[in-house]
Amino acid sequence: MPELPLLARACSHRDRVAFRTAKQAHTYQNLLDHSARLASVLLGATDDLQETRVALLVPAGPAYVAAQWAIWRAGGIKVPICLSATEPEWEYALTDSRAAIVLTDAPMTAKIAPLCARLGVRLVDVNSPSTNPAKALPEIGPERRAMILYTSGTTSKPKGVVTTHANIQAQIESLVTAWEWTAADRIPLFLPMHHIHGIININCCALWSGATIEPFAKFDAATIFDRVRADAYTVFMAVPTIYVKLIQALEAAAPADRAAIVGGFARMRLMVSGSAALPASVHEQWTALTGQKLLERYGMTEIGMALSNPFHGERRPGAVGLALPGVEVRLKAETGAIVTTEEEPGEIQVRGAGVFRAYWNRPEASAESFDDGWFRTGDMAVRERGYYRIMGRLSVDILKSGGYKLSALEIEAALLEHPQIQECAVIGLPDDTWGEAVTAVVVTKDATPLELPALRDWCKGRLSVYKIPQRLLVVKELPRNAMGKVTKPAVRALCEAV
Repeated sequence: MPELPLLARACSHRDRVAFRTAKQAHTYQNLLDHSARLASVLLGATDDLQETRVALLVPAGPAYVAAQWAIWRAGGIKVPICLSATEPEWEYALTDSRAAIVLTDAPMTAKIAPLCARLGVRLVDVNSPSTNPAKALPEIGPERRAMILYTSGTTSKPKGVVTTHANIQAQIESLVTAWEWTAADRIPLFLPMHHIHGIININCCALWSGATIEPFAKFDAATIFDRVRADAYTVFMAVPTIYVKLIQALEAAAPADRAAIVGGFARMRLMVSGSAALPASVHEQWTALTGQKLLERYGMTEIGMALSNPFHGERRPGAVGLALPGVEVRLKAETGAIVTTEEEPGEIQVRGAGVFRAYWNRPEASAESFDDGWFRTGDMAVRERGYYRIMGRLSVDILKSGGYKLSALEIEAALLEHPQIQECAVIGLPDDTWGEAVTAVVVTKDATPLELPALRDWCKGRLSVYKIPQRLLVVKELPRNAMGKVTKPAVRALCEAV
């Protein structure tokens, strides 16, 4: 029996279907067998990888999980890297983590092989047959380092977030408890597999529970609608951008078709939104269309998930709910005082068994990120009627204009109610009078024109006077990262270039 609880649980589900694709079903036993063979290949002549870093470049699906388990069973540290990244980005991840092995599949081999040859990194195909007898696999304790997951790097070079097997287990158990995962659950997976959303919230939680995952190479609304119509899923997780696309596609669908798809969504037991702030208007639109109240949560690469609207109870638009099981959350004001009253902003600080160990090879950054054992998220929030509401990142989403501290997310949520605005981002640009001028960068529907005076007039009565945009830039599209999240530094660069 494998030592790691995640693998022990897979053994208990051995005959259940772990992954279902259009071509075949893969049981938990299939994944265990594949991972054991691959672990022997990774070990070679050694008995234990002893935390050797193994970069993982495999699409979502059964091969990804077999590779993940193989790395862990062999004693290695998994380093997921982005399938669509550029060669310089791959090189940074490999050299920063000092990866000794890249584990990939045939289609990706040709793309990364030259880089591996140049760096002297061993390249292993995820489907490599083991030519040697199966090896005895090492015992892996919970405090061993399990994964280095790179942050988005919006303010500097990406940092490697180091989590142990115990950290990962705590993150999984918290969500499985809060969201009541069971072996009867079925979920689609179309999110990138180098982010915590896809890795932990979907992949690991589903497989811990004995549930079934249906993987897709990419998000495609038509394909998803076909499966939703057929009642293929009980749980659904996506980022806000995808919910916006689903709303647009549903509104464009023929009435009979829309009714069948909406019925499929309505029958799911849980629908979750995360990885970026969900505008209250989108939350309300989705409920009006499908009857489903999206569950919004809050987390980070460093901590897993920390806050969540309840599975049972009010799911409040614009809020991220309460602390999850096993997680402690506090707000700390700029004065250094712990916030004890509602409506008072403070930095979200988190501690618990799921919080990461350290940044890879960055002791100073690691030390600066903790405050007496509490991880400093860099996000501002307030408590309102018991629930936390995110105001934004201290660095990019908190504007200081005219002596006021403003939440860019709050202004964006209001602007999204404008009939001509499809998407928007709000930033603060240097201004001699205001310190920072509230600046709205918007994408309009059907490329309709929008002028600042008209926008300011519309905002009156909807936003306090000091929150009304003082500048406006209309663009064709907003810059986004691989998770579909708008990148504020890129938005700022866009404004500065105009």
